[in-house]
Amino acid sequence: MFPKVPDQHKPGNPLIPWGLGVLYVLFTTVYLFLMYFLKIDSALNGVSASLTLAVCVLFGGFMGLLDDWMDLKWRYKAFMPLVAALPLMYYAIANQDIVRTSISLPFIGLINFDGWYYFLVIPLIVMIITNTINMLGGLNGLETVCPAIIIIGLTAVSSQTTQILMAGPLIFWLILAYFNMRGKIFVGNTGSFAIGLTVASFAVVTDLKSSLLISVLPSVFNSVLILLTVFFVRKKASVTFDGKKLLSEHRRSLVTLITYNCPMTEHQVVALISAVVAIFTAFGVLYQLL
Repeated sequence: MFPKVPDQHKPGNPLIPWGLGVLYVLFTTVYLFLMYFLKIDSALNGVSASLTLAVCVLFGGFMGLLDDWMDLKWRYKAFMPLVAALPLMYYAIANQDIVRTSISLPFIGLINFDGWYYFLVIPLIVMIITNTINMLGGLNGLETVCPAIIIIGLTAVSSQTTQILMAGPLIFWLILAYFNMRGKIFVGNTGSFAIGLTVASFAVVTDLKSSLLISVLPSVFNSVLILLTVFFVRKKASVTFDGKKLLSEHRRSLVTLITYNCPMTEHQVVALISAVVAIFTAFGVLYQLL
């Protein structure tokens, strides 16, 4: 049913079903529409958080599916999530009497963007978060476990209503993450873009922007490493698989930085990066509670 691609980090390069992230898109969309019809989510000023989240996930899934089909270049892919920012901008503007246009950052304090928040900050959040989450991948479980950790952290400090909205999608994504960790499936760009949009849109709707920005710092660091080497060295990050462990001779991404002249198994690398993401997510949650 799904196309299969070789797993480059397993002995024998077994063929693995690819693109199962589309199941997350379908399940999440149906779930959020159901929450709307059951009136779990009460619309504010005629704009529903559940429908806004559903549209964002659909946008993310479509963009990822397009990338899976056409293998888009990064200069196009980087700006595609801006389209998905439109429903979030509309949601924030419709509820501007209760939406905070400020962001509190550690060591910096409160920054108030006023009207720029709707037309500049929200699109930047969506574009940066979606792309950085998409770029932190390449290993079994890495692109599924890390965003799941962030969503768990954000959900823990959100309201009861938004927790219900995210419960179904989170559980379904964790199921996909389990099989992805075991090397049974790949979610593809469809899944990574959809979960990236989920993280960004959920943080904006629940006004957990500060926690989000702290939680994604490892992903941002990874993206900065990749982009700097691509722009200045004109080379991409890659790891070598010797049949048991991963090894890299350069430091052009978070994965290659960890495996630089230090062979580790795929599960060890994923566990280490996931632990780092969990630590930063915990800091983000604590910062929100303080």
